[in-house]
Amino acid sequence: MDASKKNIDSKVVSRIYGHGRGWVFTPNHFKDLGSRDAVASALKRHKQSGLIRQLARGVYDYPKIDPELGLLEPSIDDIAQALAGRDATRLQPSGAYAANLLGLSTQVPTKIVYLTDGRSRMVQIGKRQITLKQTTPRNMATAGRISGLVIQALRHLGSRHVDAATIEAVKKRLSAADRKRLLADIRHAPTWIADIIRKVAAEDEQSV
Repeated sequence: MDASKKNIDSKVVSRIYGHGRGWVFTPNHFKDLGSRDAVASALKRHKQSGLIRQLARGVYDYPKIDPELGLLEPSIDDIAQALAGRDATRLQPSGAYAANLLGLSTQVPTKIVYLTDGRSRMVQIGKRQITLKQTTPRNMATAGRISGLVIQALRHLGSRHVDAATIEAVKKRLSAADRKRLLADIRHAPTWIADIIRKVAAEDEQSV
């Protein structure tokens, strides 16, 4: 291996170690270190040595290791963040996954969708299909906040499937501060979801 490759190789390893075990990444996370081919070669070498693991085409991790279970699988969110890119575009869980995170569904879907203000991408990792779906600025206005999760979960359920039990279930998951946040973001929700948000946050309306 020539000096240039050794230099890039050591910088790639240093960055991997710097993030620690559990880091999920793509070649884009190293694009400032050298050419695309040089980075790809370094990752290939480290995959072959067993230092890193390839999860799917262009997606790797520096896996956590449990003394009893061995190599652990990365979280869905860690994979999605890696797909979003080195510059960390915003992500918002949507669909059935948003409903699951909010406790309105007990089943983790095999097809998981995040809305993003970055480019659309999809990757299959084992039985999990993770999709980043480019969407409108309005849908991303509440990204990363409890408001975004509630809006996307309710959108997935649909107005006909939201009843008093659903509203009560959402209330139990939210703090008083969360309900105030919902009211502050109500302008970003469709009319029928805004009506539900008012019911969810009703007990706090006097203090907002």
